[in-house]
Amino acid sequence: MKQFDVAIIGGGIAGLVAAIDLAQAGKSVVLLEKASQLGGRAISAKKNGAIFDLGGHATIRGGAMDEIFQDLGLRIDGGSPSANISFLWNNKVSHIFRFIFSRNLSWLGKKEFMKFYNALTKIDADSVPAISLQSWIEQEISDPMARRIAYAMFRTSSYSHAPDHQMAGPAIRTVARTTKKSSIVYVKDGWQTLVDQLYEKAARSGVSIMTGKNVTEIEHDGVVRKIKFADGQEMDIMYVISATPPAVTSRLLGDAGSKSILRWVEQSRVIKAASLTLSLKRLSAPDHFAVLGLDQPVYFVNQSKFTRLSEDGTSVVNIVKYNGTGGTDPKADERFLEQMMDLIQPGWQKEVVARQYLPNMVAAYDYMHLGREDRFPGPAVPEIAGLYVAGEWATHGENLADAAAASGRRAARCVLEEMEQIVRVVGNPFRYE
Repeated sequence: MKQFDVAIIGGGIAGLVAAIDLAQAGKSVVLLEKASQLGGRAISAKKNGAIFDLGGHATIRGGAMDEIFQDLGLRIDGGSPSANISFLWNNKVSHIFRFIFSRNLSWLGKKEFMKFYNALTKIDADSVPAISLQSWIEQEISDPMARRIAYAMFRTSSYSHAPDHQMAGPAIRTVARTTKKSSIVYVKDGWQTLVDQLYEKAARSGVSIMTGKNVTEIEHDGVVRKIKFADGQEMDIMYVISATPPAVTSRLLGDAGSKSILRWVEQSRVIKAASLTLSLKRLSAPDHFAVLGLDQPVYFVNQSKFTRLSEDGTSVVNIVKYNGTGGTDPKADERFLEQMMDLIQPGWQKEVVARQYLPNMVAAYDYMHLGREDRFPGPAVPEIAGLYVAGEWATHGENLADAAAASGRRAARCVLEEMEQIVRVVGNPFRYE
């Protein structure tokens, strides 16, 4: 096969960002994706004129992905919700201000929550000790209901339903960004538009893109030598970025694996959720456009309130149940989400144009939590020269899509730095006829 400077396995956001950065630095790059299309969990699907993402995706202005898109000359178009959200408590939906100034929250709770909320953007997240989010919240807030509200905010921003394991600092940094005006963005016409822009940028930058190309092995002897494919082909290569979950990378290395990657697999905590997306002709309660569950681990959002997600004006809504790191009964979760919809949008079943239910949907293959021996995994794999990793699980403090984009850029920059060191010592071996 044709030789390249770098091969990237995985065509999601992390792989695409890494490929673009390397190609724009003048390297020959091949991007290998097992599926028939690029995008990974950022793809969109059309159903009866509605655009469905894999869950209720939003991005954050000023986050890593937003900054990388701006740097690449790409756009993230969409709409931002207001702060006038609602809470779901005791099977009733209440507007945030009505709830806060009701008897549901004591005077101490009101005072504590307002002080906590106003202080979020002023906290230096890097100075927060390595403690769990639960420990930090219990230190900051004593009122039980105010704590519930805080937990709901953090759960919604990270998809994580494990505050006893989640590290406080990175979680605080993410939530602080979401409290700023117009910081949350629901992407116009779905996340496929972001994937398409990255694909076009990669193609224009000279990246060779192969879809339907299943990598079965990364061959190495402490140094990356080649990659092998399911169709029997092989490719000699010096540098590989595996933008896949850690368990997939471990499987590609086979018996001659890596202690670091095995450790990352063993210590990973996969975040899962049950997600129900609906296209509805009409909403019975249009004012309930964003609802946080306080006594249930759910979040509802009418994304069409803020951006275009259908061809004919139907409302595209999403409700998600955060399952933490364990699997749950898919049928029971679906019934539960339907019951929550009955409370938030009564009569919704008569208005359904299209629906998509994703049980045990993976939101992240790992995140910043206590118990990770390597606080910042990757991008280099210490035992195997030339092998790097990327993906939202390889976070260095970022969250979800921001972590994916940032990890892709980190991996690309590490490859470029190593190449420059080799060129300085022995000349340039990275040119092929």
